[in-house]
Amino acid sequence: MREIDDKALLKRLHSRLGKRKAFEELVKAFQQPLYAHIRRIVGNHDDTDDVLQNTFVKAWRYIDSFKGDSAIYSWLYRIAANEAFSHLKQSKKMEKVEYTGHYDGTQSGDQLTGDEIVRKLDAALESLPEKQRQVFDLKYFSELKYQEIEAITGTSIGALKASYYHAVKKIEAYLSEH
Repeated sequence: MREIDDKALLKRLHSRLGKRKAFEELVKAFQQPLYAHIRRIVGNHDDTDDVLQNTFVKAWRYIDSFKGDSAIYSWLYRIAANEAFSHLKQSKKMEKVEYTGHYDGTQSGDQLTGDEIVRKLDAALESLPEKQRQVFDLKYFSELKYQEIEAITGTSIGALKASYYHAVKKIEAYLSEH
């Protein structure tokens, strides 16, 4: 994600003349990291594209009411996460994903392929409660600091640390059992 000056961008987003150009800059700066964030939540490309588009539509609609109390990326990540989880609920995808890969090796010398590892990790992530999955995603995959995650989720740092710890333990347990 490229660095942007939040205050200058926000000023242009709130101006009548520079709003469209500033929003294009915002989209270019955040499209890829938001896509990755949403993809880890919804799981497939087509749904991710839909949710990403909805995220930017909602951002455009509410940009005038955004006062800059948090960083722009925090605001966008919050919108993206809410849109992604709403999408999952609407499409009834909140049920646990069935693991479709087949692994029948039981000897300790057996090797998993990269695809099998990814499928197992995806299944482990899907087994997490929504909040733990979101915190794990933001901390592990997006490499955000707890203060940044706090701004995105509105959850205290202590609760975030606990959620992340429990998510890691559940993922480890899932992977050792499967």
